[in-house]
Amino acid sequence: MATPKKLPSGNYRIQVYHYTDVYGRKHYKSFTAPSKKQAALLAAEWEVKKKEESDIFENMTIYKAIKKYIDIKRSVLSPSTLRDYLSMLDCHFATQFGQIKLSDLTNSNIQIWISGLTDKLSPKRIRNIYGLLSAALEMFYPDFRIKVTLPQREKPDLYCPSDEDIRILLQHIKDGKDFDLETAVLLAAFGTLRRSEICALTSDDIIGNTITIRHAMVMDTDGEWIVKAPKTLGSIRVIHMPDFIIKRLSGITGAIIQSTPSQISDRFRKAVKSAGLHHFRFHDLRHYSASIMHAIGVPDQYI
Repeated sequence: MATPKKLPSGNYRIQVYHYTDVYGRKHYKSFTAPSKKQAALLAAEWEVKKKEESDIFENMTIYKAIKKYIDIKRSVLSPSTLRDYLSMLDCHFATQFGQIKLSDLTNSNIQIWISGLTDKLSPKRIRNIYGLLSAALEMFYPDFRIKVTLPQREKPDLYCPSDEDIRILLQHIKDGKDFDLETAVLLAAFGTLRRSEICALTSDDIIGNTITIRHAMVMDTDGEWIVKAPKTLGSIRVIHMPDFIIKRLSGITGAIIQSTPSQISDRFRKAVKSAGLHHFRFHDLRHYSASIMHAIGVPDQYI
């Protein structure tokens, strides 16, 4: 270790080698204290800590790094994101690839792993999994630069239901006397609400002809449905609803519907099929709602 040098201020400073960058330049860590002994002690403590971190790094595998990353982020992740991360950890990193030590990791390892996923998963899913890996590496191996090729994005095959599609679907659901599903379809098709928002909606959220969206129903890591605040502040909004929908919801106290998002999706899928309609998702009802607003001149930015 270098010897602390006295500064014009009277303090002592010592510089300790830290690392060499990609250009061959050496970088040092500087410690300043009132006495030579204190400066040397600060430097020694830092070197011990650096050695401990280095030892941990040497034994840290990809799986352990991602698990630790999830644990650190657990308190700030939404329940659905946390559940998805844990699923990725178990399905895609509890593997031979996940047992590779960070110190042994190469871009070739990662590229071979990604290429092996392309036969089983969609490009979007692969990008999500890769995103978790890169975030963990950024936290625990920041000097490593990933240079790999990801599968090309797929253009989604979206279908925007027509007025006739919605009319047929609503009549079919009405004939089946499914109040929850009919209400959910109306709220999505004429109010742009998501499944999670509809299932969390209560009578307290309705004032006059407006509905305030401030909660969402999501599944936690234990597989239980819970009601929480939306992921983003942008999801908290006030929506003006048509008279016929407000009239339908009048008289209800408490939860507007008694179904979970997965139940709504299952029943919606069956209703679309049994009504003989072109396949479309529950989420596509929001596209229908947006198309109506566009047709009547609502600015695209607002939509």
